[in-house]
Amino acid sequence: MRTSHFVMADTGWPGCAKSLKGVILDLCGVLYDSGEGDGVAIPGSIEAVKKLKESDLQLRFCTNETQATREKFVAKLRRLGFDISVSEVFPPAPAAIAVLKERGLRPHLLVHDGLLPEFDGVDKTNPNCVIVGDAAENFSYQNLNEAFRVLIGLEKPVLFSLGQGRYYKETDGLKLDVGVYMKALEYACDLKAEVIGKPSPTFFQSVLNDMGLQPHEVLMIGDDLLNDVGGAQHCGMKGVQVRTGKYRSSEGLCLCVSSGLLRFIPVFFSLRTHGCERLRGRPPCPPRRSSSGVESGELGGDGPRGSGRQICS
Repeated sequence: MRTSHFVMADTGWPGCAKSLKGVILDLCGVLYDSGEGDGVAIPGSIEAVKKLKESDLQLRFCTNETQATREKFVAKLRRLGFDISVSEVFPPAPAAIAVLKERGLRPHLLVHDGLLPEFDGVDKTNPNCVIVGDAAENFSYQNLNEAFRVLIGLEKPVLFSLGQGRYYKETDGLKLDVGVYMKALEYACDLKAEVIGKPSPTFFQSVLNDMGLQPHEVLMIGDDLLNDVGGAQHCGMKGVQVRTGKYRSSEGLCLCVSSGLLRFIPVFFSLRTHGCERLRGRPPCPPRRSSSGVESGELGGDGPRGSGRQICS
């Protein structure tokens, strides 16, 4: 059976669990792995979403997905078996369109063909900015060079990046993400991109505003230590890294083993009800800072069979 692990990040665990009022879930790498067709649901994730929806917690889904419109993306998730509605999902493209309208900008688009319909109502004549998303096969030399020429020809070049991930996981392995190409354009044009999507505080705040909750009342669960967990912490939220999706052991955090998101949810609800005294009689490991600057502590895992403890380095 496929296994996953999770890291409770931040120093407020486990006491804060009782005061939480909402949960934000990442999608790719947490609920499903993308790939041919619709991809595949990660074992236990459909049931985990169901349990969260049956609880008194508000639930939203925050993603840097930019290979399809929000409507088509949610339709795919529903085909995989998830009970998710369009209004619950927050991708970067709608937020980017709002920024364009607010600032009167006309974009040159370097994005996936599946995302183009999102921008049908946007003026793209004589562009005065560039938007780069996860364009996949559209990240050719010709297309990157065209985006470069637009930027370098502007007196005040503006580059928007729909997320800044380094890579993500599909069913056939890891794939380069938009952040790699964002960095290339930054270097070539000597500028700093404006990130729309995780880990942008403004992006996270838009989700919090929709929930009507304060940051300390919300937990973010994702597979990306920097963009999910770190971004959440920076906004004042709590964070959990699941070791599914693109997680790699080289990220260097101490280990806390669990058998998937489905296993985490009962532990989480037990914390809300009983506190850490129910977690095998010991509190979480002391927090420590990883090489990427994200604090981590751990709880709720199974150490070596029968040991009754977490595995901590």
